[in-house]
Amino acid sequence: METQKNPAKRLPNKIEALIPIVVLLGIMISNYVFDWGQDPHIPVLMACAVAMLVGWRCGYNYKEMLASALDAVNQSLEAIIIILCVGCLIGSFEWCGTIPAVVYYGLKCITPGMFLPLACILCAIVGIALGSAWTVVATLGIAFMAIGETMGLHPGLVAGMILSGACCGDKFSPLSDSTNLAAGSAQTGLFDHVRAMVTTTFPSLVIAIVIYAVISLQGSASYDPQMANELSEAIVDHYAYMSPVLLLPVLFIIVVALLKIPAIPGVLLISVVGCIFAVIFQGANFSDCITMAHYGYSAETANELCDTLLNRGGMDSMLWTNNLVIIAVGFGGILQKIGAVESLLGSLIKKVKTPFQLIVVTILTSMFCITTMCDQYLGLIIPSSMYKDKYDELGLGRNMLSRTLEDGGTLWSPLIPWSSCGAYHSRILGVPTLTYLPFCFMNIINPIYAIITASYGGNILYADGSRTNVLGRLKTGGAPAGAPDDAHEKAMAALAKIRGAAKPEAARK
Repeated sequence: METQKNPAKRLPNKIEALIPIVVLLGIMISNYVFDWGQDPHIPVLMACAVAMLVGWRCGYNYKEMLASALDAVNQSLEAIIIILCVGCLIGSFEWCGTIPAVVYYGLKCITPGMFLPLACILCAIVGIALGSAWTVVATLGIAFMAIGETMGLHPGLVAGMILSGACCGDKFSPLSDSTNLAAGSAQTGLFDHVRAMVTTTFPSLVIAIVIYAVISLQGSASYDPQMANELSEAIVDHYAYMSPVLLLPVLFIIVVALLKIPAIPGVLLISVVGCIFAVIFQGANFSDCITMAHYGYSAETANELCDTLLNRGGMDSMLWTNNLVIIAVGFGGILQKIGAVESLLGSLIKKVKTPFQLIVVTILTSMFCITTMCDQYLGLIIPSSMYKDKYDELGLGRNMLSRTLEDGGTLWSPLIPWSSCGAYHSRILGVPTLTYLPFCFMNIINPIYAIITASYGGNILYADGSRTNVLGRLKTGGAPAGAPDDAHEKAMAALAKIRGAAKPEAARK
């Protein structure tokens, strides 16, 4: 008896590859245009079903596509657990009074005219120390949102400022998972990668801070301190104890980061510290600690803004985010299995002839992967696997690849409502993604700055360690960035050929 064979697997054509993406974007755009008010979960689930139909048409069976989706979820399982643990951390920090203390003393120390730039810088510094934009948003972010509201600032502006600083710090931190993944995907040294980002990320942050400073100075004239005073009074009246001692758990976060404790036990340990402070200073008991970790902190004061600040956290509060993460990452796994991105963008690499073109294609591919596959990690891994050989062919350093992945990938993820990062930050800060998107100046400026400078040959990093500065002038003498031996040899040979061909051309001129 002959067994029936499956039809030969093939890549979807461009129309087939676009169908699940168009379905997802069409539903989500309609949701915002027509104000349906729907969460993204079901639209992404519908897109999963459509992607599976396309995959079936291309010869993939259900079990293969489901296995790919589950494998993608499995790779993100640590992040999913971290999200739950962050819920516990927020609940404990609210109950012990740490987050309210940041608000209380922040209102006393930060003037409206300098709030946005100073808060952005602080978020960046703490982000570097922690290596996690998520933790910065869950602690300082919540506090700064409350401070910003007392100053009459647009919630989207404050959320954008927080994310600009937190994401920049995350990018520069050797402790960050995305920073390590970008370096690992490009097969270059971690600190080679971090140094490379100074050429584009740091100037972008400076530009963003200047913009925030201008906005702060313009808005400070209309500042009314009454709301800030009322919030401060409500915080002091509600908590049994309020002093700078309650700021110490924030320092424990930095200690945990410096000790290089892994993320999950690190966040749980900080949550325990918050519970201990709640017992010592706020009179909580063991049962209260379980409640704050599971359900978060619940309070009723006479101040509506104070209630908004305090009623947060708990593992339960993160289930909305995790549900979306699981569905969205699974969708990305299906698209990766059926080769949708390869079908749509694979032919682009044949047309790339210059470093500028390669940088543009890499950034756009990272953004495309995150937008359609809903996962920051895929936005780093897929473009790296597609284009790393091309970087060698153009004589570029592998740290050029890793830097470009972060310029277009890491910073783009918080700006997509249905991505894991976008869903998380929106939920924690209480601001819709599309509301804060226009104010994430750092996230928007960084890829634009990288593309503009590359257009005239600026900030290009070569395989031999040489580079061009922001003006496009070649600087030699640097150490080559880390790379596999065969890739480095290939890149060095290509670079010698390119520069050898350039010398006769320069002589003729």
